[in-house]
Amino acid sequence: MLEPLSGLPVAGPAPCGRARPSTFVDDDLRLGGVEAAPPLAPVVLEAPAEAGRLDVSVIHFVLLIACAVAIYLSCEWFVNAVEWLGERLNVGKMAVGTILAAFGTALPESVVTLVAVTTGTTPQAKDIGVGAAMGGPLALATVAYGVTGAMLLLKRRKDRAARPVAVAGPGADVSPAAGAQVLGTESETRRLAKDQTWFLPIFIVKVGLGLAAFAFKPVLGLLFFAAYAVYFWREIRGGDDEDEGPDLEPLKFQPKAASPATWAVVAQTLLTLVVIFFASQLFVHQLDAIGPMIGLSASVTALLLSPVATELPEIMNAVIWVRQGKTKLALANISGAMMIQATVPSGLGLLFTPWRFDAALLWSGLITMAAIVYLLATMAAHKLTPTRLAVAAGFYVVFGLGLVPLLN
Repeated sequence: MLEPLSGLPVAGPAPCGRARPSTFVDDDLRLGGVEAAPPLAPVVLEAPAEAGRLDVSVIHFVLLIACAVAIYLSCEWFVNAVEWLGERLNVGKMAVGTILAAFGTALPESVVTLVAVTTGTTPQAKDIGVGAAMGGPLALATVAYGVTGAMLLLKRRKDRAARPVAVAGPGADVSPAAGAQVLGTESETRRLAKDQTWFLPIFIVKVGLGLAAFAFKPVLGLLFFAAYAVYFWREIRGGDDEDEGPDLEPLKFQPKAASPATWAVVAQTLLTLVVIFFASQLFVHQLDAIGPMIGLSASVTALLLSPVATELPEIMNAVIWVRQGKTKLALANISGAMMIQATVPSGLGLLFTPWRFDAALLWSGLITMAAIVYLLATMAAHKLTPTRLAVAAGFYVVFGLGLVPLLN
């Protein structure tokens, strides 16, 4: 018979011939030919796995909302500062939207693209930069314009509701509904269309290069930088425009100063850009985590939700300027950001990656071009209304519907 280990109690045979359970003896140990009973499993109280996942989901959703609020508030301070910066630099009103505001909000995204294409150690890592270069213009041409149109509809209807209702009769108010009012005069519409006529041919070349392979293709990235330099110079030298909307609001950093100090204008601009950059990156990370939780694959999340998240500052700027009655600035900010997204990230991608498109990237390019052709046709006919501008968001819905079978 096996002798018990020193210092470890071993149960002896029970009257019924079955060994008493012992937590010190292995299940396979036999005592005197009698098979030992299996040890009693310790009772451990564990929280359900679903509860832990629920807590994590709540955290991601809370962070998502917090980031969105932080981006909106930062953008409100940013547009306040950038208008004063334009006044200090003596640039035209439209250049404030197309150059200063667009450059400020698009710069962090361009930095992300630069880091992805230059430091990525795998083709998949470099593809992140290529995807960002294509997703940005898509989100701006569809979602950003669509949101701006929806905000214009809400604002115009609110303004009409606030006005006294005219008595029906020969002199009654027969102005068209808010959604049917054309945006701006014919000359202002041509001014809005000018940015799109710059954007479309550059974007077509950009997509075409993604379908071809030749030795000197990386050198063409320099031409994209040159194209933006020409656009930048044209906007800066474009002269002043008619003032739009109310006068400049007091600078947030110096609310009591009729003319704030230049250092305060620069400090508020830079500080808000830093907050926008980090809040936007955190917002994207939360979407990446939430996507699979709601049943979306990582690929769908990256191609469908992330572009909207990265362009959220431009969308917020447009919302704020529409609310302030500065529609031209809102539209100029979007078109200026589209020019940056069509050139700078593309140039970086051409220089540091093979710049080859798969079916999903080609689909995004086709939808972007379709949205711009729709907007240009509407502007050429001088029929750009808030309703027709809001319809641009429908192109993003079409993109999403077509993306699912491509990824599957």
